[in-house]
Parts: sequence; structure tokens; C-alpha cells
Amino acid sequence: MVHALKEAHRVLTANGILLDVRPAAKHRRAGVGQGEGWREVGALREDFGDDRASDRAVRQVLSEGLFRMESRIEFDLDRVMDTLQDFRAWLDDFSTEKLPTYDRLYRKVERARAAEPEGTRITVRGPLKIAVLRKIARHR
Repeated sequence: MVHALKEAHRVLTANGILLDVRPAAKHRRAGVGQGEGWREVGALREDFGDDRASDRAVRQVLSEGLFRMESRIEFDLDRVMDTLQDFRAWLDDFSTEKLPTYDRLYRKVERARAAEPEGTRITVRGPLKIAVLRKIARHR
């Protein structure tokens, strides 16, 4: 990742901007309902190894003086699904490994949704972070 950031620095124009947009290293939560009416049912248990490596890479290029952090924000992003089949497809696409905890989570969401009015949506809420990095010109 450090190599990719250094390559981005190389090709950016003077004072150019790099956007770092990716999920934050926090577990996503599944629930029923939407917005303020959302009720958490359970959490996914993700491996954050790659996310932490990306965070280290960004810190490294900042400390090397390649970029300056202009701003950053973190907020919850909701993925709203209409049906249990949509939720199952998302879980299957989300994970490259079929972890038993996801099957348990699916069953918990299935039971919670059955107790809700017909048409209640399923929402997975997870943190997204956006950082704006400004290229610092290197003098040779």
C-alpha cells in the first residue's frame, strides 16, 4: 500500500488531492428498520488486518512528508435491503469465507424481522471514513 501511495504522489500534480475512502476498522452491525427506527440485532466479526495495514501506510506517507492531511470524517453508512434473500446475498458476497457466525447472524436477523411489520427492511450499518490528503511537493 505504501508503494501505491508513493505512486499516487508521483503522478499527482503539484498541490494535488488524494481521497482515501474506505470502511473504518470497526465491525458492521446488522439490524431491522431504517434511520432512527433501526434496531441492532447483531454484529459481523471481520478481520481488520488489511484495514490496519492501510492505516499504517497512510501514517507512513504522512510522516515522510509526502502528503498533508487536509481533513477527515467518519460516519455510519447504511446498506438497506428489502428481503432476507438480499441480506443473504450480501452476506455471501461480503465474506470470502463462510463463517458460522454469519449463519447465526442471519438467523437472528430472520427472527427479528419476523417480529416486525411486513415490509420492514434489513439494514447493515458500518463506519465509512473519508480523508483528504494534499500532495506536498518534494524538493530535489
